[in-house]
Amino acid sequence: MRIFRTLVPAAFGLGFSLLSAVPVSAQPAGKALAEFSNALEDLAARVSPSVVQIFVTSYAPPDEDEPGATGEPVVERTSGSGVILDPDGYIVTNAHLIEYATRLEVELPVSEAAGPPGRSILKRRGRIVGAQVVAIDLETDLAVVKVEARGLPVLPFGDSDSLRAGQIVLAFGSPLGLRSSVTMGVVSAVARQLAPEDPMIYIQTDAPINPGNSGGALVDTEGRLVGISTLIYSQGGGNEGIGFASPSNIVRNVFDQIRKTGRVHRGAIGVYSQTLTPLLAEALRVDLEAAVVLADVEAGGPAARAGLEPGDLVLSLDGKRMENGRQFRINLYTKGIGDTVVLDVVRGGRRFTARVAVAERDDDTGRLKDLVSLQSGVRALGILALDLSPRVATLLPPLRRQKAAVVASVSSAAPFSQQGRLQPGDAIYTLNGKLVESVADLNNALSALEPGSATVLQIERGGTLMYLAFRLERQR
Repeated sequence: MRIFRTLVPAAFGLGFSLLSAVPVSAQPAGKALAEFSNALEDLAARVSPSVVQIFVTSYAPPDEDEPGATGEPVVERTSGSGVILDPDGYIVTNAHLIEYATRLEVELPVSEAAGPPGRSILKRRGRIVGAQVVAIDLETDLAVVKVEARGLPVLPFGDSDSLRAGQIVLAFGSPLGLRSSVTMGVVSAVARQLAPEDPMIYIQTDAPINPGNSGGALVDTEGRLVGISTLIYSQGGGNEGIGFASPSNIVRNVFDQIRKTGRVHRGAIGVYSQTLTPLLAEALRVDLEAAVVLADVEAGGPAARAGLEPGDLVLSLDGKRMENGRQFRINLYTKGIGDTVVLDVVRGGRRFTARVAVAERDDDTGRLKDLVSLQSGVRALGILALDLSPRVATLLPPLRRQKAAVVASVSSAAPFSQQGRLQPGDAIYTLNGKLVESVADLNNALSALEPGSATVLQIERGGTLMYLAFRLERQR
């Protein structure tokens, strides 16, 4: 089974008969269907102006195993979709659509004024404007871009937690570049994980998602945004009716944080949770059918300060019953920094309530950006960087060296390599074999190179050493 992330939102196919969804006992079936059709038409007219097409000029990684491969990146042009969430030009889309973009353009909606009968059924093209990346959040595969425009039509948020399997949903976007498409289907499942320890969950639909679908809107029958179409499961790359969308409650959290602070702050309470399985309950002599075990509680962390201990059993979080460790982690994932969660806890047969403050996650490399200053820029690489200090080291996994230039933030001007772009948290050790022990060393080494020079960085990323090779572009 392969996972394909696509460039444009989902198109939905019905695998059931709509007749069963229409009440026909009190009126003729034809009239009921006509009213249902009119309702969908009105909904499409309301939602479509808030869903835009995004044109992306980006790097495509070259295949180093191809005969004659040079390692030079190839520029390609693709398209996807986005959803307007702020009238002042803020648009949410998928990170994988724009991650390696060198240029972004957005086709803004055209206001549909009432016209005389017999007007053309072909819609006018909207105005195409340039867009800038505000921030990319790889962990949720979401991104926010900005266009210079005001008074744009906004799509309101719905509550993705209230979705149920079988509920009718509609997808809006530009599948295969076919702009302003609307399709329909159902919610197949409400909380799918792609990996056991992945805190990110998805809405599963029977949407036939095709290339060009990423970033489009999944809406309910009230026209509220309940998801952002993201990816498909497929054996061969085509649609097989298993599509996934990022839930709107997660989208709202990511969007709001990026609008306010420019990045996403990750919350944690300092525990490691596990599911109380029947075997574990029997061994621990616990008479509970469903609960979450706090297998570890970080010393000095928020949970410890709230009085929690290893072995405590959590029955609910903010009044919601907790039946497994995965559910517990997912519910914590949506909480903001500074929020307080209320846990219903059992310890040794005694039941009590614990109020735990949500703190920022220690291993979040996004926190590096908070430490940068005006002297942190490395213009030739399109990054902000920091000297590796004890403070910076606390935000990174253990490194092999004590001195380096650490990437804090990456812009769209960063050069592209076979391994992609630099990422926040990368520790740069050498440039063309020359030792780099500080940001000043890195800038000095770059200043000695001519534009177009073959350049290679040795970096450490996630405990692994690797090379990033590229041609140095002229500084902008």
